[in-house]
Amino acid sequence: MALALFIFAIAVVMVGYKYYAKAMDQTVIEANPKRATPAVMYNDGVDFMPASASVLFGYQFKSIAALGPIVGPIVGVQYGWLPAVAWLLIGVFFIGWVQDYASAMLAMRNEGMTMGGLAYKFISPRARKLLLTFLYIYLLLIMGAFGALIAPLLAKPNVPVGFLLLVAAGVLAGQMTYRWRMDIGLTTIITVLLAFIGIYLGTMPWAQNLVGAINSLAGDPETGVLFTRPLGYGDMTWANFFWAIVMLAFCYLGSVLPIWRFAQPVNYTSFWFVLFSLVASVLGLVVATFTGAVNTSFEIPAFVTAFQPHLGPIWPLLFVTISCGAISGWHSLVSTAGTARQLEKETDALPVAGGAMFTEAVLGVLSVIFAVTIGVAAGKYDPAQGYKLVAGAAGVFAVGMAKFMAVIGVPEQLGGSIAMIFLVVMALTVMQLVLRFMRVASAELLGDRFPAFKNPHFGTLVAVLLTLFLVVFGFWQWIWALFGGSNQLFAGISLLLISIWLARQGKPSSWSYIPGLFMYITTVGALLYVSVYNALYKGIYLTVQSGEAKTGFILGNLITAGFGLYMTYAALTLLADGLRSFNEAKASAPAAAGD
Repeated sequence: MALALFIFAIAVVMVGYKYYAKAMDQTVIEANPKRATPAVMYNDGVDFMPASASVLFGYQFKSIAALGPIVGPIVGVQYGWLPAVAWLLIGVFFIGWVQDYASAMLAMRNEGMTMGGLAYKFISPRARKLLLTFLYIYLLLIMGAFGALIAPLLAKPNVPVGFLLLVAAGVLAGQMTYRWRMDIGLTTIITVLLAFIGIYLGTMPWAQNLVGAINSLAGDPETGVLFTRPLGYGDMTWANFFWAIVMLAFCYLGSVLPIWRFAQPVNYTSFWFVLFSLVASVLGLVVATFTGAVNTSFEIPAFVTAFQPHLGPIWPLLFVTISCGAISGWHSLVSTAGTARQLEKETDALPVAGGAMFTEAVLGVLSVIFAVTIGVAAGKYDPAQGYKLVAGAAGVFAVGMAKFMAVIGVPEQLGGSIAMIFLVVMALTVMQLVLRFMRVASAELLGDRFPAFKNPHFGTLVAVLLTLFLVVFGFWQWIWALFGGSNQLFAGISLLLISIWLARQGKPSSWSYIPGLFMYITTVGALLYVSVYNALYKGIYLTVQSGEAKTGFILGNLITAGFGLYMTYAALTLLADGLRSFNEAKASAPAAAGD
């Protein structure tokens, strides 16, 4: 059953890419390999720099595929595996690739503009300010939520040395490709081999002892408390604090260094580690299907419930819980402010941006397979509580990867280390770009009034300090619930921009406009559910009525409600301005056909 589902997912994405995506590329967008791209026109060696499609595919995939296609589907399985898989495949077929590819083309056809600049040009000056404010809050949500999950993983003795040696291999790849002008095939073989050697060395006793010694500098790594967080958010250990600093230092380098020097080659090298790990897992799945070495039948029903008490109703919550793999607003940022500034030819946009999105959907389906085949037996889901997820979603994925890799001979202990590093790589290689986009957004939003924000080091440092505050003091626990809604809402905004751009040229726009409206309605509903019903009504009103309210709990729910309501206001204002611009664009399309 598991293998059949995986093959079906591959078939769906192949049909979507070959027939739907290619048709839109050729007949609507009309990608032209002879048209000069921003990477060629404005090559500055920092943000604008042409790169080969093979390098950019790895960069794009690793830049969009963070913990989203892992955590989201594993959490979403609590509604049943069928709704989760259906949204992954239907979402990517009709919405996901559309946003990723079309936003890259939108930016390329407009001199590599960021989302802020595009909002100014296609909607209004007010839209630019609202979008940049919304964007900065949204990116901060990603940094706080991912950072709080990754710092403890990075603190595990078998993880950091391997990860840091992988990063060193990525930096070497950039040097070999852009400075020494070495063949990309040879560069890939050397640096990927070095990365795997580094990961293996990270599991050796000497490496684990080194990490253990660092973790023990302030007492026992597990129980040694550096300080108690205020307002009841728990304790912060020395180990988590130290590796949170290392994590943010890595992101800092990804933000301030030229794209070719750090972010792009590290993400490219990481892509191969991720690819080989996934291939090994899939091979294990194939072998297990015929040998029974690991269970491949489904332990969780196709449909569990339309309402999970601890999550909420299947609509709109499933559609924002599962974001990456189906549709994610983060991808439009990577496509506009990153990939569009590196594409050498317009015809590379579809295989790079669209192809990476279709591939990520397959990863999301693999996450579902891990969850439904080992989740109950491993004690991760509790059938007595309606298949409630009672353990961390990342842990479900790690156990599944290790077990299936063991089928083809990878020792389960080594497989566990690979899986942990896999999770860290998936998150941190994206977080460095999140921080980069935060400093770009702050420069656009505040640079004229406060020139210091135009300095990349200053803008990055401000973002680092804000992230550290959320991670260290625990406030991320409240804003995590808003991450999915804000992420999908940003997808709706990007699809609206794409629709206005198409309408101005008199080209068909329903293929982006209708998905954009669906994402808007769904995600505004999710934000209101979380901020009004969960935070204000259940979290504050009912708690106060019961007489069990605590200061920290009340404050946390107020934070959730405040963030959620502001983002809802900003999104609805952007929608009103955007719809007006869209209607004006359609009315004047013949006059603007040369846009």
